[in-house]
Amino acid sequence: MKESIFKKPGVQTLVSSLICIAAGLFVGFIILTIINPSGSFDAIGTILLNFLTRATGAAKMKSLGNTLAKTAPLLMCALSVCFCYKVGLFNIGAAGQYEAGACLALYTAIALKMPWFVCLIAAALGGAVLGAVVGFLKAYRNVNEVISGIMLNWITLYLTNMLLGGANVKDPASPYTMPLSSSNPNSILPSLGLGALFNNNRYVTIAIPLAILIAVLIWVILEKTKFGYELRATGFNKDASRYAGMKEKKNIIITLAIGGALAALGAAFLFLSGYQQWSTTQSSVPGMGFNGIAATFLGGLNPIGTIFSSYFIQSITDGGAMINRSLYPAEISDLISAVIIYLCGFVLFFKTVITTRIRKNEEKLAKKAEGGNK
Repeated sequence: MKESIFKKPGVQTLVSSLICIAAGLFVGFIILTIINPSGSFDAIGTILLNFLTRATGAAKMKSLGNTLAKTAPLLMCALSVCFCYKVGLFNIGAAGQYEAGACLALYTAIALKMPWFVCLIAAALGGAVLGAVVGFLKAYRNVNEVISGIMLNWITLYLTNMLLGGANVKDPASPYTMPLSSSNPNSILPSLGLGALFNNNRYVTIAIPLAILIAVLIWVILEKTKFGYELRATGFNKDASRYAGMKEKKNIIITLAIGGALAALGAAFLFLSGYQQWSTTQSSVPGMGFNGIAATFLGGLNPIGTIFSSYFIQSITDGGAMINRSLYPAEISDLISAVIIYLCGFVLFFKTVITTRIRKNEEKLAKKAEGGNK
């Protein structure tokens, strides 16, 4: 009997992701229709098409470049969550590690006048240290990483506001940090000609290809190396891994440190591109770290799949911001994007449903075949 194509994990992930996307778009369409039926079809189309709705080719390419510039940090946050989840850890502290990356990248760039590669290293180290703190508490004090991660998110937020609010970093005329273009142009990530492909969009930098390369590297580490095998074994059963001679406590700390470095690099990729400045009056944890959770699950907990899911989530978020403001309030774009992102977290649920359905069908077929042989 030929094996069903739906038994393949990759196919199950793809189908589950498409179901979540369709469900999210349907719920979004219902909300748009309730608010204003006359523009609901155009609005949902705008969300999906994003940059394609721009009037000219040049405007489309520039808009696409902006989406890609914001996809790189989202991808890094998604990889942070994905890497830790593969080892049995839920890194909800990625948001705080993202803040640490923004803090050290900008402080190193503006206050210390360092070049971009030093700023990247500083950001990665900051995120790694924060992740290692969570890992240490988990490994040696059995503190749940979700609890410690959430607490550190808020602690890091206010520490970041304090450090970046200093006179040598903050713009005196606004609540934001000084623009890198005027304070330290050498700290801006190089474009290497990539910006010219997107109508000279200066925010398109090496962050985009670097994020993709890191995603591939994470996949190789997890799937093709002894180190990755030990990490995943620790995630499956830390007691069994300890009896097998693996250092499970060390693996937990290393895993969360790597996850922290990835999320922090995501912040560095965004802020060192010059796309935006940090607001020193920010009172809420950045959503990028939490959106990374949705991108991880939509990508089927696979680093390669996460590349595509991160772009999709960022694309619908940017598309939602382009909805006609005369028909819908400004908040509707965030609401629709949030609904779709929320439903993206049900990929594993739909994979379980598909697997259960296939198993029941196979059991029925096996019983019929057994009855026919009697």
